[in-house]
Amino acid sequence: MSDATLWLQISAGRGPAECEWVVGQLVPRLSQDLRAQGLSVEEIDRTSGQQGGDARSILLRVSGPEASAYAAGWLGTIQWIGTSPYRPHHGRKNWFVSVAAFAEPAADLWDAADVRVETLRASGPGGQHVNRTESAIRVTHLPTGLTAIAQEERSQHLNRRLALARLADLLAEQAETRIREEMTTRWRQHTQLIRGNPVRVYRGKDWTLVTGHR
Repeated sequence: MSDATLWLQISAGRGPAECEWVVGQLVPRLSQDLRAQGLSVEEIDRTSGQQGGDARSILLRVSGPEASAYAAGWLGTIQWIGTSPYRPHHGRKNWFVSVAAFAEPAADLWDAADVRVETLRASGPGGQHVNRTESAIRVTHLPTGLTAIAQEERSQHLNRRLALARLADLLAEQAETRIREEMTTRWRQHTQLIRGNPVRVYRGKDWTLVTGHR
């Protein structure tokens, strides 16, 4: 993941309205913390929650030196403990949201004609709303066959962006694997010296060719 620019997804997942409230409260604090480190933070997408100011999901673009290093401390599950702002007599006191990071897809990473985008019916928890809407997105990079899916958001538009970001990560990982394999091949070629059947044999300081083609 590039240290220059990354995306942060702060999501309530399939949680209740309280989790949407936590997302809305968390993002300003997260943004302030990252800006204090000299980073630029920009909101680029939002799926609004049931209440004004709340959010089902927010996508941030974070850029600057060591962006991924500073953001790392926020990644994972964030827990907020407190009384529901909407159901004060509710017995639950623990509310959870997630923060995930993605490399920002480069504009020239692939030709748009090489990517197939499909809409799917989201699976998993979520009740009738999930089962009756095709908000999930699957993207396939046709030249490589790599596929990525995003279905956690109710917004088809946001799922598309997340799926493309995940596809970019897969392509970057594949490229890194190819580079490592090439380095391993070069290393083995360097260390595995076959001492028999030389194709050329030289002798002496004057490098007289004894065996082989001139």
